[in-house]
Amino acid sequence: MEESDKLANSEHRVTSQITTKEANKVALGALVGNAIEWYDFFLFSAAAALVFNVQYFATDSATDSAMAAFATFGVGLVARPVGGAIFGAIGDRVGRKNVLLITVIGIGIVTALIGMLPTYAAIGVAAPILLILLRILQGLFVGGEWSGAMTIVVENAPLKRRALYAAIPQIGSPIGTIMSSGFFFIMGVILTQDSFDAWGWRVPFLFAIPLVLVGAWLRSKLEESPVFEALKEEGEVEKAPFIAIFKNNWLQIIIGVLVAVVGVAGFYLVTSFVVWYGVNILGYSQDLMLIGTFVAAAVEIPVLYFGGRLGVKIGASRVVIYGGILSVAASIPAFLLIISGVPILVILGMTLAVAGVSVPYAASGTVMTGLFPAKTRYSGVAWAQNIAGMIAGFVPLAATAWVAAAGNQWWPAAAILFILSAVTVVGGILAPKASVAIPGFKH
Repeated sequence: MEESDKLANSEHRVTSQITTKEANKVALGALVGNAIEWYDFFLFSAAAALVFNVQYFATDSATDSAMAAFATFGVGLVARPVGGAIFGAIGDRVGRKNVLLITVIGIGIVTALIGMLPTYAAIGVAAPILLILLRILQGLFVGGEWSGAMTIVVENAPLKRRALYAAIPQIGSPIGTIMSSGFFFIMGVILTQDSFDAWGWRVPFLFAIPLVLVGAWLRSKLEESPVFEALKEEGEVEKAPFIAIFKNNWLQIIIGVLVAVVGVAGFYLVTSFVVWYGVNILGYSQDLMLIGTFVAAAVEIPVLYFGGRLGVKIGASRVVIYGGILSVAASIPAFLLIISGVPILVILGMTLAVAGVSVPYAASGTVMTGLFPAKTRYSGVAWAQNIAGMIAGFVPLAATAWVAAAGNQWWPAAAILFILSAVTVVGGILAPKASVAIPGFKH
């Protein structure tokens, strides 16, 4: 307990010296880099619903092809905890900044390679195998990305405004979605369907090459965490973070998973499963579903900012609780709107669902970083977020299977969103008592 108090007091001391200018610089750098990372990652999400099910997993059944594509999407998220363990341990031992430079370069290269991959028609079974391997590599790099960006931002922010600054990197998620879905939409508009299927879908993936150069440059300009620098000066850097986190903070990892799960899984449910369900089961146009994704992501940006500001006033855990309750309440109405067949209502339903899960997501980074002491924070956040991400990765697959078993009815998907939201409410309730008591920080 004395060591914990010492580290908490040290964190309070060094963060009290951070200026707003310094905090803004790090937050902006993390936001832009995070947006590039999520652009690369969400391309796969959109492509799994619109391209990969046909180009790499062609079967006589649209549902079977979609399930195969969504399973590949999920495989990348299974790799995330492994990547989180590797990069989290490095980040806790040698620093946050350099790890984030590695992750942005790695995911950009893998994304470009996916854009160059021959289809099943060209090389047979090797195509889906290589796609799965590339997805695993992508998942490894993403496993160290979000947790590192979140850790370096909160450790470069004044304690009293940490909830707001922690919400800023989260905005990278909808920006990445807008970029990826927008790119797919544009390619679909300017090209015929045959051209889009033949080569047009590859262009957004290849665009990762210039983006990764921008991301690497931005990451090289980030400041190292003053909290980590203080750990080094005081000789408190954890030599074996992988062991220490499970020895001392296994409960916090579980709570962190509960807190994070609806923000990640609920988003994938709407942006992957709902897109596929709308096009293949409800008969909606691909353009309508991409516009719905675009609008929902655009609305998510102010929702995330509002959630961060609210966290400063009432505490991040309360934002998670209230946001989870809001998402529970929105789950059934959102899907009723989605199945209405009226384009504006379909878009409204997708937007309502994403807005609901975005409120707890806005505060999840603050809550998760607060659960772990500085010396194992990168590892702890990586494990919690990536286990939640691994679960989330199979939500589109589970929704597809359950909906198919229910005769293509909509209610199983709404039930999944309802359950995920309720689970996050429980995490928000448990989090404050399990968090590190840092002077001046309101959990």
